[in-house]
Amino acid sequence: MRRRDDRPAAGLMGLARWSPLPVDALLAAVIFLVTLGPGQVLSRGEPGPLLLQVALTVPLVWRRRAPLTVFCVVGAAAAVQWAADVQLPADAALLVALYTVGAHRPLRPALAAALALEAGVVLAAARWAPPGQFPFSVAALTAMAAAALTTGLWTRARLAHVASLEHDREQRARLAVAEERARMTRDMHDIVTHNLSVMVALADSAAHVRHRAPERAADVMEQVADIGRRALEDMRRSLNAEGPSGLSADEPGDAPLHPAPGIAQLGPLADRMRAAGLPTRLRVAGDPELVPAAAQLTIYRLAQEALTNTLRHAPGARAEVRVHLTPRRAEVEVTDDGRPGRPDRTAKASPGRGLTGMRERVAVHDGTLDAGPARGGGWRVAASLNLDGEETP
Repeated sequence: MRRRDDRPAAGLMGLARWSPLPVDALLAAVIFLVTLGPGQVLSRGEPGPLLLQVALTVPLVWRRRAPLTVFCVVGAAAAVQWAADVQLPADAALLVALYTVGAHRPLRPALAAALALEAGVVLAAARWAPPGQFPFSVAALTAMAAAALTTGLWTRARLAHVASLEHDREQRARLAVAEERARMTRDMHDIVTHNLSVMVALADSAAHVRHRAPERAADVMEQVADIGRRALEDMRRSLNAEGPSGLSADEPGDAPLHPAPGIAQLGPLADRMRAAGLPTRLRVAGDPELVPAAAQLTIYRLAQEALTNTLRHAPGARAEVRVHLTPRRAEVEVTDDGRPGRPDRTAKASPGRGLTGMRERVAVHDGTLDAGPARGGGWRVAASLNLDGEETP
């Protein structure tokens, strides 16, 4: 929803997008016609005043395309008018030209134009002011020139401010798109890597026991299918799919999406890891209700990524997930007892997409992440999330 304060700025930007030539041509025509009668240009029966009327007003058609040039042309016409001793109300075009210079050119050219106009004001008052009214004429004309310049400078500052707001809005939009892409990349990595790793482990287990225990192999394959369906559901949720997406095998458009995983789903996660061959122990201390949904999802993804790495790089290891929750902080630690120095363990130390994704998730909550070899062997991933300022579900 657009804020009320943005309406004047939006109006100015809308006017700025109009083609200036027709609008300025209409303005010049209005000034020409309005000042034609009071100046009695036609009643004089001479072509000189009419030509001066044209020379003063017609250049305003190009005032926004060449503000300084138009001001100089109108000023030259006014100088000829002063030299010919012809007084015309069309001199108001000088104020419009000065306003345009102030609105569309830097401060120095605007001040130079104002000083030039002030010199003309003094000359005009000296020639045409009634006897004894010279100071008052100069003051009145100077006030009008100052008002035109001030209005032009205010308009220029306002347009610059609006342009800055538009630029900031575009920058925020680009950052939002980049952040959303990063989020989707993290989610896709976590979902695909974890579920494929578990599915491959379960499929290998089913292939190993299919001859000796067909019933057990069938149960394992059902788990593989269930994990695949959950992976597709997680992908739909992460991509914010609306309507049929083609990602689900059974009525994808009507299939309900479950809430995003959180601390409550750490138990099923540990069960799946145990079924895939990774003995996993889970300890949760504290009340999950104190943790916002976004932080719960981060905790779940951290545990999921760490356990997946253990499953892939440390076969035969045992893992433990410890979660400690307080109203202000949430701490999660995942350790395993994989043997140190194994070639497949060194892959975990490389800064891959998984570790980068974990650091990005933790950074959203102004937290810290420590990942590396544990004392006594194995691997340790520990993260601390700051919950201050986050709303609980």
